[in-house]
Amino acid sequence: MKTTPRALHRSAVCLLLALSAWPALALYKVVAPDGSITYTDRPPATSNARVTTLNRDAVAVATDSTLPVELRQAVAKYPVTLFATSDCAPCDTGRRFLQQRGVPYVERRISNDDDGDALERIVGGRSVPALTIGTQPLRGFSETDWAAYLDAAGYPRASKLPRNWTAPEAKPLTERSTALPTAPDGSPARRPAPEAAPAADEPAAEPSTLRF
Repeated sequence: MKTTPRALHRSAVCLLLALSAWPALALYKVVAPDGSITYTDRPPATSNARVTTLNRDAVAVATDSTLPVELRQAVAKYPVTLFATSDCAPCDTGRRFLQQRGVPYVERRISNDDDGDALERIVGGRSVPALTIGTQPLRGFSETDWAAYLDAAGYPRASKLPRNWTAPEAKPLTERSTALPTAPDGSPARRPAPEAAPAADEPAAEPSTLRF
């Protein structure tokens, strides 16, 4: 049975209402003392874990005084995050859709396995583009689906963004560490030597790819 736009809109409204009690702005990366990593939208109860807030930009967008009140209210309740990679035509299409509709969004780039693992925990898959509206994940670009959920979240159908407004710069989904490891005596440890390239008669391993 074919789903009509009206039925899709009703489903989107029901899902967003069900999610409205969830904290929408915060997404945390929690590193436990044993080194295990989890991603959650609720502050961890334990105090001995290392916690990183991953979507600070969404908080900044929601409090941007240059945005009309209607947009700030929508962003505060249902912030929009686009997950994309470079050289991805469907990602470009999704980005243009958000820009033309005038949706304030933040973008997270998926460029390594850590990013892919985090994306899978957030949206249930590793394919891009992906979108979250509040805590509602949408995998793959579908103008009909994205529009229905944005309608239900209260985003205006016509752009009301200030002309000079630009989306925050795209950032990796997971934080990058640039600090050198330290030796037991506290001095900087040497970086490991790069691995040698495979010999000509040894086939190289196939790179992992993201599905579009």
